[in-house]
Amino acid sequence: MKKKLKAVLFDMDGVLFDSMPYHSEAWHTVMKSHGLTLSREEAYMHEGRTGASTINIVFQRELGREATQEEIESIYQEKSVLFNSYPEAKRMPGAWELLQKVKKDGLVPMVVTGSGQLSLLERLEHNYPGMFRKELMVTAFDVKYGKPNPEPYLMALKKGGLKADEAIVVENAPLGVEAGHNAGIFTIAVNTGPLDGQVLLDAGADLLLPSMQALSDHWDTLFEKNT
Repeated sequence: MKKKLKAVLFDMDGVLFDSMPYHSEAWHTVMKSHGLTLSREEAYMHEGRTGASTINIVFQRELGREATQEEIESIYQEKSVLFNSYPEAKRMPGAWELLQKVKKDGLVPMVVTGSGQLSLLERLEHNYPGMFRKELMVTAFDVKYGKPNPEPYLMALKKGGLKADEAIVVENAPLGVEAGHNAGIFTIAVNTGPLDGQVLLDAGADLLLPSMQALSDHWDTLFEKNT
């Protein structure tokens, strides 16, 4: 690992938690109940956006207008309730092992997510004890624009007192990869979902791996040790 590297910035859904199948199903089901169309695959493409942004994209496409604040709050609440009714999302295979290696290398792990899903945010400490500091997290509650805007990752750099070349990003979604790339940070894509890996490379990924387990297994050979 390059000697100047100080932190690893992790997305949450699809990287730390195997939660995207539930998110995509919840978005699809709730939109359908409102007479709107959002396929499960499209939900993966929107991963990383704030909930309000996703809702507005669908409203503009199908109704020719933006959703009202009341509609946004209502639909997102419905989606959250449905998501929370599903089985608990498991820790992504390989993520815990990777985080242990990151910490062993003297690096600071940080969470940068477009999610406002409190159930998952609250489980970070339970599932990844001692790994993440709350004051260094960037969530949907911290940002105005969200991914693919680089704002979340630029905010993470600011919170961590980091320069772009002192961090790397680990993402699974095209919009998140684009955000990391646009922030000028070396971005690793882990293709934990159903999308073609080329989509992640086209979004700007510097490196593509098939899973978090693969990233963990190859961590020590991908970078020089941070010593």
